[in-house]
Amino acid sequence: MIPLGNTTDVAPDAELLSEGRAQRLGSLLAALGHPVRLRLLLRILADPAGEVCVCDMVDLFDLSQPTVSHHLRTMRTAGLISSRRQGTWAYYSVPGEVRDWVVPMLAGAPDNPGQPDT
Repeated sequence: MIPLGNTTDVAPDAELLSEGRAQRLGSLLAALGHPVRLRLLLRILADPAGEVCVCDMVDLFDLSQPTVSHHLRTMRTAGLISSRRQGTWAYYSVPGEVRDWVVPMLAGAPDNPGQPDT
């Protein structure tokens, strides 16, 4: 459990999220919650061209191509990534609005979330 303290530490006017916003944010965070999907997202974010061919991502993991495609589809459905087809290959990128909030969030993530600082 990550201690947050008083909700005013998070935001001065902290309130419960609306049901719709909570569902959307929950879907995005669930899609990020798998280590393979997180690494795929980071690979796409790190690419200088801003997009990566699925053919270049399969070799990153000891997983079959259908499994990698499943993770990419989950991320695309959640809205974390977008894709375009070129011939037989799919190219994936991170939309600007996702990049704008996910990069700072990941940059600020602790090395050992939920563990006390030592």
